[in-house]
Amino acid sequence: MQYRVCKASGNKLSILGFGCMRFPPLGNEAERMVLSAIDGGVNFFDTAYLYPGSEKTLGAILKKSGKRDKVFVATKLPLAMCKKYEDFERFFQKQLARLQTDYIDYYFMHNITSMAWWQTMLDLGIARWIAEKKASGQIRQIGFSYHGSGEEFPKVLNSYPWEFCMIQYNYYDENYQAGKRGLLAAAEKNLTVFVMEPLLGGKLVNLPKKAEEPFRLANPNKTPVEWALNWIWNHDEVTLLLSGMTNTAQTAANIRTATDFAPISDSDLAVYRDVKAEFAKSFRVKCTACNYCLPCPKGIDIPARLSAYNTSFAQNYFTGLTMYVTGMGIASRNPISSHLCNACGKCEKACPQGLAVSSEIKKVAQRFEPLPIRILMRIVRAFMG
Repeated sequence: MQYRVCKASGNKLSILGFGCMRFPPLGNEAERMVLSAIDGGVNFFDTAYLYPGSEKTLGAILKKSGKRDKVFVATKLPLAMCKKYEDFERFFQKQLARLQTDYIDYYFMHNITSMAWWQTMLDLGIARWIAEKKASGQIRQIGFSYHGSGEEFPKVLNSYPWEFCMIQYNYYDENYQAGKRGLLAAAEKNLTVFVMEPLLGGKLVNLPKKAEEPFRLANPNKTPVEWALNWIWNHDEVTLLLSGMTNTAQTAANIRTATDFAPISDSDLAVYRDVKAEFAKSFRVKCTACNYCLPCPKGIDIPARLSAYNTSFAQNYFTGLTMYVTGMGIASRNPISSHLCNACGKCEKACPQGLAVSSEIKKVAQRFEPLPIRILMRIVRAFMG
């Protein structure tokens, strides 16, 4: 494993961080993954209050294994749920209990989208609360995760003496949200920079054939995942990236990639441009399947619908349609149509990508449920009883 130094603390952090949002829900796979990651040199584990079951699972694994003092734990304060000063402490104490620890190494202000939003927290007294927690040693490093526009990022960056930040960054989204400008601005202020969504929610794993071809021609033995992770590590300003691994095989593969990383040649850097240009033709909606938009009041599985929509362009219409009708429960008594969306806006308020979700779902409905197909679906359901 390779390591880079956290600028504020001097901690040596593994360039591969373990994103715990997508822990497998059943069995002991999560425990096997965490322990194998630690054995492979990973020493940074990232979770959040809002990740269902994640903090509790990570805390139990580290407690049982006795590995808590061998790793750095990061978690996040759910700012959107904080309405008064007392909420900061209430959520924090619950997180300590879930994680079975008495301190947090890296504590994020979660999902800041604008300076106005962060100012609301400042007005509630968040700066005073952070100072108290740092003085007590319960919070070792303080930072924020960002999901707003490139224009707002410098305002947030300069509004508080942050020690680290996390931005979305990958070879396809180089200039999205904070983007490269934000990365350089944070590095110039000597902040440690963590990267999320290195694989764009998995979209850069299974590329359309035409998009993957430049990678394959350049190096047939190198996977799209390796190409994607290496691109991020090629930035000296990045300390580590978070990978939301879901099984031990992925964990082992990513550890090998982190161990073998070497600077990218100019000729290989040119390959990314060809892949990106081809990928852009098929990737219509920038959904990363974070599931923050769920549950939908109408029962629509929004990430699954958008994934089917993207697939219908990336591969072919019928593959996307198959994903779509399966996901809507075509064989059930009450399949959930995308036409049920009433544009209530709940999903859009929760979306960290800032997507116009209601408009996108309308496009999905138009593509997969035009009148002839809706009639066919009714016939199929009637035939199936």
